[in-house]
Amino acid sequence: MNIVVIGKSGQLASEIAKLSVDDTNIICLGRLDIDLLNVDSISEKLIDLAANAVINASAYTAVDLAETEPEQTYLLNSEAVGNLSMACANVKIKLVHVSTDFVFDGKSNLPYSVNDTVNPISVYGASKAEGEKLIQKYLPEQSCIIRTSWVYSTFGNNFVKTMIRFMAEKPELSIISDQIGTPTFAGGLAKICLHAAMNNTRGIHHYTDNGVASWYDFAVAIQELAIEKGLLDKVIPIKAIGTKDYPTPATRPNYSVLDKSTLKEQFPNIELMHWRKQLSKMLDVLKLELS
Repeated sequence: MNIVVIGKSGQLASEIAKLSVDDTNIICLGRLDIDLLNVDSISEKLIDLAANAVINASAYTAVDLAETEPEQTYLLNSEAVGNLSMACANVKIKLVHVSTDFVFDGKSNLPYSVNDTVNPISVYGASKAEGEKLIQKYLPEQSCIIRTSWVYSTFGNNFVKTMIRFMAEKPELSIISDQIGTPTFAGGLAKICLHAAMNNTRGIHHYTDNGVASWYDFAVAIQELAIEKGLLDKVIPIKAIGTKDYPTPATRPNYSVLDKSTLKEQFPNIELMHWRKQLSKMLDVLKLELS
């Protein structure tokens, strides 16, 4: 089985590339390897690679920059996704697409289900919601959309690695405490995406690690575990602040916990872990890579 992964420079694609499955070839493509703005070109590439399924792990993810670059954001998160959907329809193969908690407005106080109405409050969220619509338009029976949140890994730039760097360099930090979600290790998300690509998994599903946290809680846990593992050699004060104290160009959902109830049926062999346990495992790997 040949599975094509789009977005090879990103943290999710990097985690997928690490996975090993018998009789399965994982082929990672970057922006120079495939033209996502040309449907015919995509179709030809998928035929040349004898692709059986595609995992789209590429996206414009600079949430604040997206507010001033809406055309570029929609180009990558919407138009390119529509093109990829049409190409997969042309060659009759499956598409697994990764979406985001940012398609919701964050005004709920209950975890969002897969059937809740999307209502994005940022350019990034709106572009991802539009990408979802195009998949459902062009490839409704051969697609799987997996929404996730707060993704991190040993690869690329992310909140965990940024916090460790800041904690080593700065005398103190102020972190937002009134935005609630769930940190998600990209390694676990990679397994879900690969499972969906290899099986007849369709529709929209939510995947995150277990538990909930604020960004402040997440930062505190990062410092505690990094100290414990020797990645940091000193403790600095971490102050909890409100969203109003740290204005950003893009509005974030205040509450974006995702209801994962459909996973039990569609991914019966996937073991969900608490986010702090996954964070600990990721930091163990990071320490090995830095040693």
